[in-house]
Amino acid sequence: MDTQEIWRKHREEVYFFILKKAKNKTAAKDIFQNTFFKVHKNLHQLENPGKARAWIFQIVRNELNDYFKRENKYVVSLKDENTALTEEYQDICCFDRFIDELPAHYKPVIDLVYYKGKTQTETACELNISLPNVKARIRRTKDYLKQRFNECCKYEIDENGQLTGEPDCAACMDS
Repeated sequence: MDTQEIWRKHREEVYFFILKKAKNKTAAKDIFQNTFFKVHKNLHQLENPGKARAWIFQIVRNELNDYFKRENKYVVSLKDENTALTEEYQDICCFDRFIDELPAHYKPVIDLVYYKGKTQTETACELNISLPNVKARIRRTKDYLKQRFNECCKYEIDENGQLTGEPDCAACMDS
């Protein structure tokens, strides 16, 4: 596994995770860049390529902790800043709206795994559901988000199942 492969597989997920936590586009870009610099620099330490995602997110969490320590900031609840976040994230297409539109039973899984950094096993225990159920909900959520991005924002899904293209959200602004 090389840095480019990790970049292709995880860049969008990592960036959105960082952006959600940092709530600042400039800081998110810096943290994102530092994360992938450390991934590249320390790739030789990754013993099991199957655990690359967990390893990357540990680097991300460390970078976020460093950022908040340096800036002496705290994370504000998304519900408290919903209006400001909507304006701030307009260039990220309709991501927040798509997350809000998820069926209610998918939201806690996505929140725990992607926003709070819990493992899928921890999420299953906390929500008192099976691990296969957690995995199915994550897979269905990803499928739903890909479909919504494709329909609304004119992204396409490449041969690897990744979203590609440039946002064209005129349809989103009309709704």
